[in-house]
Amino acid sequence: MKINLTLPFDRFQMGAEFLDYEAVVGMSQLAERAGYYAGLVTDHPCPTGRWLDAGGHHAQDPFVLLSFIGAATKTLRLQTGILVLPYRNPFITARSVATLDLLSRGRVRLGVGTGYLKGEYRALGVDFDQRNDLMDEYIRALKAAWTSDEFTFSGTGYEALGNRIYPLPVQKPHPPILVGGNAKRAIRRAAELGDAWNPFPTVSATLAATSRTVELTTEADLADSIAYLHAHCEQIGRETPPPVELAGWTDAATPLSPQEMVDKLGRYAAMGVTAMGVHFPGEGREEWSDNAERFGQDVIAKLD
Repeated sequence: MKINLTLPFDRFQMGAEFLDYEAVVGMSQLAERAGYYAGLVTDHPCPTGRWLDAGGHHAQDPFVLLSFIGAATKTLRLQTGILVLPYRNPFITARSVATLDLLSRGRVRLGVGTGYLKGEYRALGVDFDQRNDLMDEYIRALKAAWTSDEFTFSGTGYEALGNRIYPLPVQKPHPPILVGGNAKRAIRRAAELGDAWNPFPTVSATLAATSRTVELTTEADLADSIAYLHAHCEQIGRETPPPVELAGWTDAATPLSPQEMVDKLGRYAAMGVTAMGVHFPGEGREEWSDNAERFGQDVIAKLD
């Protein structure tokens, strides 16, 4: 079981506590030292004020942040959690990922999702109602760009006719693509196009509705979804289903002791989950760091 850590660099309101060079370097190195597998950053290039005022958050450019994190560490994987794939021309994304994978010596993991903010889609000039079709198309475009010295690909409003993105990524055939989303279409996408399924647990029906996703709150919900994933893999002839990398705890409203966390992670592993994401509160860098380091000592160190 791998544990991935969401890094708090979206919390710009506290200035240098969470978002300056020393903060990025220090917290990234702590994550590596404490045994976390990947450091995660999220993606909101242009959120609406209405969403922010209702509890949303800013996010800095994911590839800039991951470049700083990669330069400060040696083994910590660099993961988008998640990148809203339809926001950008896929070949721009392919170039960013290829460069980062090269310079980090093969540490990039691309978590992708459709997103759910209509206002952000509108600001970026992308059709919100096409987002699912664009997701499928863009994943195929990424693979075309990463797996050929010269590629041809026709997409929605763009076309590559013998184009090249070089050097190719270090990881072969390409950096892993972790497909986010709880809906059945997202699960099918993970089976058909993904290297892992990366569902997002919801702590309530309200959160599920707000984020326009299917509710996934309990271990039973997760088990049902994994069963659907396996059934679809069988239907399409994929012999080995993609691993499941859970983006957070199910039943998250229930406080757990360190041993209860270890036991719960054991149950997840038995269900086929290979990685789990965590994030920590903290009024400042010191408190956040203490929480992250304590979890490493009390939980990660006890995992097989």
